[in-house]
Amino acid sequence: MFCQKKQVRQSRIITLFQLTRSRQDLYLNVFLKINGYFSFLAVFLIFLFIGKESIVALSGHSTAFIFDKSWFPSEGQFNTVPMIAGTLIVTFGSVILALPLGIISSLFANFYCPPRIKIFYRRAIELYTGIPSVVFGFWGLMKLVPIINEFQPPGQSLLAGILVLALMIFPIITLSLISSFEMASKNHFKVSESLGLKKSTYIWFVLLPSLKGQILGATILSTGRAIGETMAVLMVCGNIVKIPSSVFEPVRTLTANIALEMAYAMGTHRSALFLSGLILLIMIGFLLLLSDTLKKRFAWKD
Repeated sequence: MFCQKKQVRQSRIITLFQLTRSRQDLYLNVFLKINGYFSFLAVFLIFLFIGKESIVALSGHSTAFIFDKSWFPSEGQFNTVPMIAGTLIVTFGSVILALPLGIISSLFANFYCPPRIKIFYRRAIELYTGIPSVVFGFWGLMKLVPIINEFQPPGQSLLAGILVLALMIFPIITLSLISSFEMASKNHFKVSESLGLKKSTYIWFVLLPSLKGQILGATILSTGRAIGETMAVLMVCGNIVKIPSSVFEPVRTLTANIALEMAYAMGTHRSALFLSGLILLIMIGFLLLLSDTLKKRFAWKD
């Protein structure tokens, strides 16, 4: 009798525990779904608001954003092509510089950095990532621009923007790849050592080819960060609306243009600035779509 009562009590406890767990799972599932829908709704509403505010510019000046002579809102000219070009050139120039630095930094952290220093090196990179963009812009304006000015005036230029942005996004690439290299090395490095491969041979012919997807993902992530940067490029790029013919010429990006002119813009001018924001959203959306496509492609290959 005593054993039967004990078994009944234990079964009741197990049943109660299972019910509690199922309720917790249900609550967690509902909570996560609500958060997911809310995030989607927030992005959709932002896109809808910016699109709505852009209608005035699109309806009255649908071709002006390509065929106008330049950007002179007071004269009704709203050519955004020079700023789109400036945004793309600054972004891709900085990514081309930052990507090798990020890969080298990640390889150093995983394969050549002493174990005692590795943790401090990683924390330093994380701290570096948290530095505000205005600090980078101020440093570039005070230190980098005068150096460029000595070689080719005016100093505030496309080159200054590329260099400052490269310094800003290189730690993002580094942190993304450190984890990827670390996980891959746990699986492959000891095997390659047992086969007699040198460390450099393993890196060049095993590690890097096997992590093309992760490297591309880090590149796209840093590209999105660079496209959306405002303060640093506003401070060092010179903010002249034209397509540059040299890295020493000033440029203006879409984000810098919005920051400079939104405070006093009205009517079609204001709508044109919202259209600039819509163009930026489309660029970011394209990058996310590209990232998704590449992830699926490399996952299928693996």
